Formats: sequence, structure tokens, C-alpha cells
Amino acid sequence: MTNLPGIVVTGASGRMGQMLIRTIQNSDRARLVGAVERKGHDWVGRDVGEAMGGAAQGVIVTDEPLEAFAHAQAVIDFTAPAATLEFAALAAQARAVHVIGTTGMTTEDLERLKLAAHHAVIVRAGNMSLGVNLLVQLTKRVAAALDADYDIEVIEAHHNQKVDAPSGTALMLGEAAAQGRGVRLEDVSDRGRDGITGARKRGDIGFSAIRGGDIIGEHDVMFAAAGERIILRHVASDRSVFARGALKAALWGLDQHPGEYDMVDVLGL
Repeated sequence: MTNLPGIVVTGASGRMGQMLIRTIQNSDRARLVGAVERKGHDWVGRDVGEAMGGAAQGVIVTDEPLEAFAHAQAVIDFTAPAATLEFAALAAQARAVHVIGTTGMTTEDLERLKLAAHHAVIVRAGNMSLGVNLLVQLTKRVAAALDADYDIEVIEAHHNQKVDAPSGTALMLGEAAAQGRGVRLEDVSDRGRDGITGARKRGDIGFSAIRGGDIIGEHDVMFAAAGERIILRHVASDRSVFARGALKAALWGLDQHPGEYDMVDVLGL
């Protein structure tokens, strides 16, 4: 077991953090060597297994990420933009693969990630599941086949604790649709609609966000024209699909040269 690649999970107490920890613990291809939480969190200093309500795992939750990263081959990170930028610099310093599932990052944030990718492998995706990444490719192909007589709307639904909108996956799908049409998403994106907005602009790509309950993730891409609609859909019913994809990305990244990659690269789509 000690020869298996060591993985650190950041944001260990979160929904995805705990799912990632369980996925790694159940894997015969990797081992958990670190769990990171923010300073002052009540999990810091505790065995991560006991903090999760189970048996001790021999991994103590720390608020010193660099120390944890130094003993790992990869870091899996589903946290927040500010934390992810800090972790990217530290993962690059440790020469560890950095798998990023964090969403809500700005253009400036992404530029800063490019600097870290000069020194280490970064795999970043708004969604780590195989199904969603297939949906991205399908969206691009359908958008390329249909002209602007078909309005494109990306509709996404998530739990009521999600803090960013549109979701990272919705933006991936919008970007795929824009690429299929040969346009820039920032030029055609239509996000907030409230009040008297006027008629929809031909060629725009619209986004609608639903927040409620414990919805894990649902994404529709609708192509609507006079007389017909085409709807591409993905529904996630278990967060483990994201955790398994993230672990696959971490293991894949071990054999790559420093640079930026996404799940299309990992999955060979």
C-alpha cells in the first residue's frame, strides 16, 4: 500500500471533501496521505476518519497545506477560488499534481493558475464526470450543426447551499455551444433576466439557474426553434461520480508534463 500514489484532499469537511476521502480510501490505486482544512476549523488536529464519524484512518487533519503537499503526489481540491489559488502555488512548489474542481473562478484567477502550471500539472474542470464531459462534446457538435434559428439555453439546478451561478458545468456547456457556433461566449452570453428585458437577441446563449433542496446537479442544454426543441440532459444522482473522476484525473496527471489539462484530456475524448 505504501507504494501507491499519495493523495491530499483539501476542504476535507465539505460534501465533496468527505466523498473524495471515502473514494480514495476504497481505491486500490491510491492512498490518502493528507487532509487539509482552514485555520480554526474544529477538524484540525483530529483523525480524519474519526472526524467523519468512523474509525481512525491514521491521517490527521492539518491547516498547514504545504507540509501535507510535500508528502503527496497529488492534491484534489474542491474548495473556493481564493483557497485554490493558494493551493496551486503550494502544489507547484511541492511538484504535486493539482486537480481542481473549484468553480466560480474569474479570468484573473485563471491567469494566476497558468503561472503555477509552468511548474506542475494542473487538471481543472467545472465537472469531473464522464457523462458531463460527453455532454460537452455533444453540445459542441449540435451547436455546430444548427444555425441561430435555434435559441440555446443552458438550464442548471443545484442544492440550496451552492454559492456561485451559473455553475461551472453550465459555463462549460455554454462555452462548448459557443465554440460550436464559432463565437466567443462573452459576446453572446445572456445571464440575468428580470423585468421588461425585451425580446431575446438572435444568437444569444442563455443561462438559467435553479437552487433548491439537496439537488446534486442537473444540466439541460436546450436548442429551441419554431416548432421543435432538442434537449440534451445530464442528471447526477450521486456525488461519487465527481469523486471517481477527480481521482482518475489525479492518477492520469502523474504521467504528464507540467501544464494545464482538463477532463477531455484525461478521458481522451
